[in-house]
Amino acid sequence: MKRTPSVYLILLFAVGSLATTLSGCLFDRGLPSDIVDVMSRPTELRFSATEIRDYQGVRLDPSIGPRDNSIRGIQQVDMGSYSLKVSGEVEGPLVLSYDNVLKFTAHQRLVTLHCVEGWTATVLWKGVRIVELLDEAGLTENAQVVIFHCHDGYTTSLPVTTIRERDMLLAYSSNGITLPASLGYPFIVVAEDKLGYKWARWVIGMEVSADADYQGFWENEGFDNDAEIDP
Repeated sequence: MKRTPSVYLILLFAVGSLATTLSGCLFDRGLPSDIVDVMSRPTELRFSATEIRDYQGVRLDPSIGPRDNSIRGIQQVDMGSYSLKVSGEVEGPLVLSYDNVLKFTAHQRLVTLHCVEGWTATVLWKGVRIVELLDEAGLTENAQVVIFHCHDGYTTSLPVTTIRERDMLLAYSSNGITLPASLGYPFIVVAEDKLGYKWARWVIGMEVSADADYQGFWENEGFDNDAEIDP
C-alpha cells in the first residue's frame, strides 16, 4: 500500500508522542518544579581535543552523555573548599582533599554506562578503588551499604559486597582527560553493571550504613534499588 504524505505525518507524530511519553515517565512524579525544570536537557555530544577515542580496538564515546538528567543541573564544585568524607560505620572517619584521593593507586577500566533513558556510553575510566578508601577508614561489622552523597543533594547506595565483588572505581578521569563537570567532576562512581542512577556524580561523601534497605533519590521515586542491568 502506498502511503500518502498525510500518513507519514501521522506516523511521525505518533513516534514523537511515544518518545515524549517515555521520557516524561521517568521524571513526572510530582517532583518540585526546580528539579523537573533542569532534568533531561540535551548536551553537546562531542569529543574534547585531547580525549582518547579508541582503546584496545574499542570505539569510545565522548565524556558526556547525550542528555544531562541530574536533579539540579550540571554542578560546579568549589575545589578550594572541597573534601571527600568517608563516615558512618567506620573505625576511623576520613576527610580527604582531592589531591589526597589522587595519591591512592590509580586504576584504569573500560566500562559502559547504561542510562534508563535508553542510551549507553562506553568510556575509559581512571580512578581509585572504592574498597581502598573503605579499607583505609576501616569498616565495622555493621557495614552493609555505602550511601553516596553528591554536591547537588542527590544520594544513592550500593551494597559493600557488590562494591568489593566488582571492584568498583571512584573515577576522576574519562578517556584520558580530567573528568568534565558534566560527568561529575571531581568524582563519579563507576557502578559497573548497574543502571545510570547508581552512578553518583559530584561525590562529596561516602557514608557507610547498616541500613541494607536504604533508598536514595530515585529509589524513593519508585526506581528499583538493585538497578542491575538485565543481561
